Amino acid sequence: MKFGRVRVEDAVGAMLAHATVAGTRRFRKAHRLTSEDIAHLEAEGISEVVAAILAPEDLDEDAAAARLAEAMLLNGIEAKPAATGRVNLHALHAGVFTVEKSVVDRVNSIDPAMTLATVAAFSAVERGDMVATIKIIPFAVDRNLVERAASVLTSCEVFSVHPFRPVVVGCIQTLLPRLKSSILDKTMRVMAGRLARSGSSIGAEIRVAHDAEPLSQAIASLATSHDMVVVFGASALCDFDDVIPAAIRLAGGEVLRTGMPVDPGNLLVLGRINEKPLIGAPGCARSPKENGFDWILDRLIAGIEVTNADIAGLGVGGLLMEIPTRPQPRDVAVLAVAAKVYAIVLAAGRSSRMGGPNKLMAQFSGHPLIRQTVERVLASRIAGTVVVTGHQASRIGETLLGLDAAIVQNDDFATGLSSSVKTGVAALPEDADGVLIMLGDMPAVSSVHIDRLVLAFRNAGGRSIVRATHEGKRGNPVILPRALFGKVFELEGDTGARHLVEGGIAPVVDVEIGEGASIDVDTKDALERAGGVLQD
Repeated sequence: MKFGRVRVEDAVGAMLAHATVAGTRRFRKAHRLTSEDIAHLEAEGISEVVAAILAPEDLDEDAAAARLAEAMLLNGIEAKPAATGRVNLHALHAGVFTVEKSVVDRVNSIDPAMTLATVAAFSAVERGDMVATIKIIPFAVDRNLVERAASVLTSCEVFSVHPFRPVVVGCIQTLLPRLKSSILDKTMRVMAGRLARSGSSIGAEIRVAHDAEPLSQAIASLATSHDMVVVFGASALCDFDDVIPAAIRLAGGEVLRTGMPVDPGNLLVLGRINEKPLIGAPGCARSPKENGFDWILDRLIAGIEVTNADIAGLGVGGLLMEIPTRPQPRDVAVLAVAAKVYAIVLAAGRSSRMGGPNKLMAQFSGHPLIRQTVERVLASRIAGTVVVTGHQASRIGETLLGLDAAIVQNDDFATGLSSSVKTGVAALPEDADGVLIMLGDMPAVSSVHIDRLVLAFRNAGGRSIVRATHEGKRGNPVILPRALFGKVFELEGDTGARHLVEGGIAPVVDVEIGEGASIDVDTKDALERAGGVLQD
């Protein structure tokens, strides 16, 4: 490939290095010039362009990237079409990503023109997450170099996403006098949240004295009826023959590893009983914040064997004290900006406390409340909006004519708020990283408030619940991360997202937005105080 200034008459088939304007036409960067293009450039008085002229043995950037993607042996991953010299690879399902590092290193050593980058090995990923990218740096690459790289990529299964296989986990908590029952209860809520991301669940829970003999009996009991056993000790591990490892051996199991070079998570115990994995959880596992326990739990649920040697190799990158999430291919700030938050506006209720009139049709500054609410959502940084209707669905729909919002009807709206939340979440697109749940009757929540919540969600890495507050008191709206979408469908009755927010299954970020977080208009008095006028 030759790159540089080229006389226009010699540039047929060349690829433009820069976007070029010629009269009324604009040629994009990397555009391949045709004879017609050349004639137009000459007619506009342009005699020279900066371009790349491909040799017969060259592949252009898209063809080269596509060829490398085609050569890869992939499992649970799909390659997107090549564009601008790049092919992105995305997970087909939630699971744990694995990569043959030596193969990636060999490809990246062939020539700087070809690059291959991935997320960290053993990262837990959601369906649709980008796990790797191929990028061709120049406009073209020698075909021979591409084929060398392709032959390396065909040597083995380079990338895999091992799907989570939902398991039923038996949990044991040991007891000491100073350990409060509230801590034990919270531990189970946090554990349930951890398991939810893989579709797994807690089966039985047993609480026994912090002593090897009763603990061994509990281990043996749960190992017969569960896919995995997790033990939360009342006291931190202080010796390799302490209570948890001793109990594993007494129960007839095997201790594979005691201690881990990951902090937090140092005091983990890994064992096996009846060919089933057993984890002695470190104390940090009582917190929803990510720690070494998550790494081991995710791998086991994905069916990946974890050995003594595997744990011994976790030291590099194992210091997690200052980071909330495991490494990703882009830094947290870029990930935060990329997180897509959609909104569902709940507009299905019967306004039963109003005695007849529909509060969502009340006039605020000359506009129906529901239209004002949806307009404010649309004016914010929300990626898209779904309005859930039910009672007087046609009337609500007519009021929203002309707005760029999808409208879905909840036929079960009379069963309570949870059915509308579920209807809204079910209508979200697959690229939603989070959902803002907006009540239709909150006239004091502005676009600025919504933007503040979205920014907080992005700054938290797109993995936390974000809740609006007023003077420290919980309010609305709230944003739920994608990891909790599945939990939404477990809601029942006249309840929204509150139980998910307060259930300890994900970190919660509170954002003060003022009194707007607490003003809704369920009654006539409340509506009038907020400045609304009821309509028939």
